[in-house]
This record gives sequence, structure tokens and C-alpha cells, in this order.
Amino acid sequence: MKDKKTVSQTFLIVAALYITCLLLSNLIAGKMWAVTDSITLPAAVILFPITYILGDVFTEVYGFRNARTVIWLGFGCSFFAVVVYLITIALPHPGFWTHQEAYATVMGTTPRVAAASFIGYLFGEFSNSMVLSRLKVATRGRRLWMRTILSTVVGEGFDSILFVTISFWGVMDNATVLRMILFQYLFKVGYEVLFTPVTYAVVRWMKKTEQVDTFDYNIKYHVVGGNE
Repeated sequence: MKDKKTVSQTFLIVAALYITCLLLSNLIAGKMWAVTDSITLPAAVILFPITYILGDVFTEVYGFRNARTVIWLGFGCSFFAVVVYLITIALPHPGFWTHQEAYATVMGTTPRVAAASFIGYLFGEFSNSMVLSRLKVATRGRRLWMRTILSTVVGEGFDSILFVTISFWGVMDNATVLRMILFQYLFKVGYEVLFTPVTYAVVRWMKKTEQVDTFDYNIKYHVVGGNE
């Protein structure tokens, strides 16, 4: 990116991929995956961790300020999608169309789950980006593997605890909720670890292509725009 008013084609492509993964994750989250007889996870865990990997890429290459823009853009797109889903569910349907209940089950969401998703997303993504940004300065850009894993440990911790607790506490027994938090958290962090070589390759390619390697010296970590 040459200046604040211009974004590169690469930035736009990765941002589009980030938002696509986020929207699809929200859409498939209603499907439950029986990993084992005692472990159940939302199907979104197969895709949602990619948003954290891409978030790492944005922060590592472009810095916290630009990552923040993409995080808020993802939030806005997700909120708009939920509103559209609810509107289409509420539209009157003809008598010959017998799939209303199935459509509502797949596309709909309760206010509680929607709130849990949005809160978990914001806390998780912003904490992930802030930790990675701080660690990059502290390590002088070294040990990317350590920085991405530690930031994910923090970010996915917030996301897993907030989303599962807000969504299911009082609905399921406490032991099931705690078990879901634990296994979902471990799965997501393990996902990040396994994809570390891919993260390295993408970051290296983007830095070379974009000729950008941002260090966030002396900035204040506002989650909304401000003087930094």
C-alpha cells in the first residue's frame, strides 16, 4: 500500500477471503460435528480458524491499524448478513413451498447466539491482532511462529469462552459447556500450529510482493479510529 488512500489488489483479495471465511463460518455454525461420542463441536471450527490466520497475516504485513479496518469490515458484513437472513425468513411464503421450517433452521439464529458470535469475534480478533502487533515490536520481527501461536492462544481463548458461555450457559449442563469450550479451544489452537508453515509462506510472499513490513511503534491500540 503506497499511501493511506490506496490499497493494493493483494490486500483486497486477502480481505475478501477473510470476510468469505467469516460469513461461511457463521452460516455453517449451526451444524454440530460429533468428533467422538463425548466430543461435539460446531462445524464452523473447520473454517473459522482461517480468519485468525488471515488476521495474523494482515497484522504482520500491514500493521494493527489496517488489520483493525478489516476486522470491523468483517463485523459489519456479518451483521448485515444476519439481518438479511432474518428478513428473508420473515417474508410470507406461498402454500406450495414446504421448506420454510428447514430454511429457518439453517439460516436463522437466536438473538442470544448472534450476540455471542459478535462479542466473541470482536474480543477474539482484536486481542489476537494486538498481541501479535506488540510481540512483533518486542521480538524485532523475529520468531513469527511463536508470535502467531501466542496471539492465537489469547484470541481464540477469548472467542471460545465468550461464544460458548453466552450461547449455551444455562441451556446445557455446566460440564458439557466447559468441555465444549476446552475442546473447541484446543482444536483451534492446534489448527493454527499445523498451518504455521502456510502462514510463513503467505507472509513471506506478501511482504515481497507488497514491499511492506509494518512495525507498530508508539501506537495506541484503539479498537476504533483515533489519534495514534
